[in-house]
Amino acid sequence: MFYPVNVDISDKARVEQGVLVLNPAESKRLIAKAVASLPEVQHAYKQARLAVTGGTGNAFVLEELTGEKIPAYQYSVGMVNDGMLTTTVGADRIGSKFFVNGESIQIEARDFFKTLEAGDVVIKGGNAVDTEGNAGVLAANDTGGTIGALLGIVCVRGIPLIMPIGLEKLIPSVPQAAAGWGQKTLYYAMGLKCCLAPVVTGLVVTEIQALGILTGVSARLVAAGGVGGSEGAVVILMEGYRENLERAMGLAHSVKGEPKVEVPRHQLSS
Repeated sequence: MFYPVNVDISDKARVEQGVLVLNPAESKRLIAKAVASLPEVQHAYKQARLAVTGGTGNAFVLEELTGEKIPAYQYSVGMVNDGMLTTTVGADRIGSKFFVNGESIQIEARDFFKTLEAGDVVIKGGNAVDTEGNAGVLAANDTGGTIGALLGIVCVRGIPLIMPIGLEKLIPSVPQAAAGWGQKTLYYAMGLKCCLAPVVTGLVVTEIQALGILTGVSARLVAAGGVGGSEGAVVILMEGYRENLERAMGLAHSVKGEPKVEVPRHQLSS
């Protein structure tokens, strides 16, 4: 489901509109700011347990939360790059970050997930989201990778699973997309064989939720795509009171020009 956001635009006479365009890296930065600001994330980071699992978008979250800046491609395992399904090179990879009471700890992911209790939070990115807020995660690991390790635990224990996912990854239906195939059914794959693991219990934060969380405007996706470096861009209509709309415009301008995520090499590089 989408992360619940309450936006007040009940006074229609005061509602103004604006439109913005965000390239994928700009969206990652915007969403990261919102995720890092969430009260449950702040509580888990400072007073409980927080997992910021690997993913290019989560590298942005980590920076917004802690100030630690690392190359986004290094804070990832699986990725879509060079027109194929691939992974980072093991030697380049920086592992997921885990925090207990504000302190970073070194621990295996599966061992950390076993310690999760009420008040803790896990942040995990995704590769797909649909209009119902269902998320999908591509997995090339034959035991499901990170999502396979954590999903059962967070579901059973009721741990919030925050999923920052940009609207460039919007698909019609995650359940339909995930049904009927997997690594062992594929005769051919452009890159690594994988599956799409559906996640229906995550709290998805897209650009729409991010704008509501940070500025109090209502937003909707009205167009997508582009050329000349704006491939994957999203066009978003905002509605809100002028003071909130101006806040949203200022925020949007602050993330404009965010450098795209560069990947110098990956597992299947020629």
